[in-house]
Amino acid sequence: MSILSVSSLVLGEPNPSNKLAIIHILGLLSTCLRHWTSANRTMTQWMALRLLSNPLHSHLVPTRSPPHSVCLSSGCLGNVVVVLQQVFALIQKVLSKWLNDSQVVEAVCAIFEKSVKTLLHDFAPMVSQLSGMLGQMYSTIPQASALDLTRQMVHIFAITLSIFQQGPRDHPDIVDSFMQLQAQALKRKPDLFLSESLDVKAVFHCGVLSLKFPEAPTVKSTCFFFTELLPHCYDVPQWPDSWQRENCSSKRVLEGIGGGASRSLMDQFAEVLFALNKHCFALLNIWLKEALQPPGFPSSRVTTEQKDRFCQQILRERVNKRKVKEMVKEFTLLCRGLHGTEYAAEY
Repeated sequence: MSILSVSSLVLGEPNPSNKLAIIHILGLLSTCLRHWTSANRTMTQWMALRLLSNPLHSHLVPTRSPPHSVCLSSGCLGNVVVVLQQVFALIQKVLSKWLNDSQVVEAVCAIFEKSVKTLLHDFAPMVSQLSGMLGQMYSTIPQASALDLTRQMVHIFAITLSIFQQGPRDHPDIVDSFMQLQAQALKRKPDLFLSESLDVKAVFHCGVLSLKFPEAPTVKSTCFFFTELLPHCYDVPQWPDSWQRENCSSKRVLEGIGGGASRSLMDQFAEVLFALNKHCFALLNIWLKEALQPPGFPSSRVTTEQKDRFCQQILRERVNKRKVKEMVKEFTLLCRGLHGTEYAAEY
């Protein structure tokens, strides 16, 4: 049976026979991905690709290593991301007809339950897709298997915290995926962050560092994380007092607005300020005044009066997000010396 035959099976009318065959195929894929370790990656990748092309004949895959002519490292049969993309494509077809079936959804989650932990950073490019799929599954019919997988992803991708200690600038794609995962988890199931095993302070620190990345997509994902985190900040028991006293998050945002980041990110920075103002008003009131006090920050082009006016405008607006975005755009033009220019008129 080829992958096209599987697609035909999936798109057919749901019945008990099709269901058993689909769960069987998902189980075989789960077994392959679960054992995709560094020691046997070449063999398992070969098996997974064979399985994807002939899933019901997996017993024909030999147990010995593939022939030397099969060059996996050079990409002849693709790499881990290629296999995962094929798995996702198959699963998306499965869910198009079987999203309401708890047993099929459980089999889908089982595919990733072990592979996320085994593959570690190789899984990073797929985090966004898996987060979206989990949200789709849980919003259709809340099931324990989807929640368990989400919880596992939140905890396991805390491994990414070590990357921040070693030098996160070398891994913007992983950092982007990590921040997207945290934001999606907060959006879909915020009480996952109540777990004592999750170091919320460390995750927050990762977010602060990520705000200074030169890659716009990473910064956007990080701003999304903060806008989802701030409404729940006082619900998290680990929310440290020192965290609340620090001015690092708002200072990073102001640095970006002052010219340290692309102007395409101003809407995202405005959303972070709006969330801070709405959920942490007392802190933002202190933070803004402290951060804007030093001469030349966030730009030598703005005067003390202009900074004071910006601070007052932001603190007064706690309802209309659109107005906050307009304030931020005007202030960033002042900081960049572009206010009143023809270039600014197109902004």
